[in-house]
Amino acid sequence: MSFITVRTPRQVALASAALITGLLAVTYFLVIYILEREFSLLPLIILLSLGFSISYGIVFYFIERFLYHKVKIIYKTIHSLKRQSDSRPKIQMSADVLSAINKEVADWADEKIREVKDLRSAENYRREFIGNLAHELKTPVFNIQGYIESLLDTDLQDIELNRKFLDRANTSCERLVDLLKDLDQIAKIESGNMPLELTRFDVVQLAKETVDMLEAEGSERNVALKLRNANERPIMIEADRKRIQQVFVNLLMNSISYGKDGGETRIRFYDMDDNVLIEIADDGMGIAMEHLPRLFERFYRVDKSRSRNEGGSGLGLAICKHIIDSHNQSISVRSTEGVGSTFAFTLKKV
Repeated sequence: MSFITVRTPRQVALASAALITGLLAVTYFLVIYILEREFSLLPLIILLSLGFSISYGIVFYFIERFLYHKVKIIYKTIHSLKRQSDSRPKIQMSADVLSAINKEVADWADEKIREVKDLRSAENYRREFIGNLAHELKTPVFNIQGYIESLLDTDLQDIELNRKFLDRANTSCERLVDLLKDLDQIAKIESGNMPLELTRFDVVQLAKETVDMLEAEGSERNVALKLRNANERPIMIEADRKRIQQVFVNLLMNSISYGKDGGETRIRFYDMDDNVLIEIADDGMGIAMEHLPRLFERFYRVDKSRSRNEGGSGLGLAICKHIIDSHNQSISVRSTEGVGSTFAFTLKKV
């Protein structure tokens, strides 16, 4: 047995009017039968038409007012929390009101749940960031304080000892200055206060210049820096030359710091039609898979003790990502422990 599904106020009014009209028709025939009057079609049509119209109007009116008052407060609450300019409820009585209300409430609830999750995630990130920043600042500051206190507790006439402690304190000061410069740079890039100075240049030539500049650091760690092909053809791009060189420097220094003794780091270029893909690959210790998603976060360290001994700020990869993002391009990493790591980023060709 099948039933007609009634879902809207209009359908309820139609069904009620039809039922009332049917009852009027039955009543009319009963009256004709009881009073033994002659059946007439015209009075029946008039009676049924008036009965249907009046009953439909009355039923629809009361249902509409009932639902309107019941759901109005829900609509007002949801729309006001959505910060819409018009918070007045717009209830379509010809539609499936209850299903529409259910959907809107569910969507609103999902939105609020997502907002709460985002706020909690942001709060966790803020707490972690502040903790990491405090730790990074504490290390050089405590070192400087320790060397100064050592000087004050010793014979200041010992020139050699004074110079030794002052050199160490100066090294910690330089690290502190570098950290503050990196933080300032990230803040400026994020706020848009460091506009890009776009120029056209050969990115292959820039890579060669950077390799030459860092050759001494590579030799000191016994890590060779190489281009895939020393005679690589020019690749012209439009970007901020100074910032892109900073990306090369940060990625190459990262590969030198984590490279193996006697290893090498290669720079490779791949044509991707409108863009060029640049890879900086090493054969060092590699990075565990669980660290890769967070590698470009500020202060995130895979090997904390070694990174600090190297004197890095923990912001190099974060700066690289910000610079590449500001060029509307992408940067990524893939790595295998014991095999090596490959950092890849794209730039727009001209």
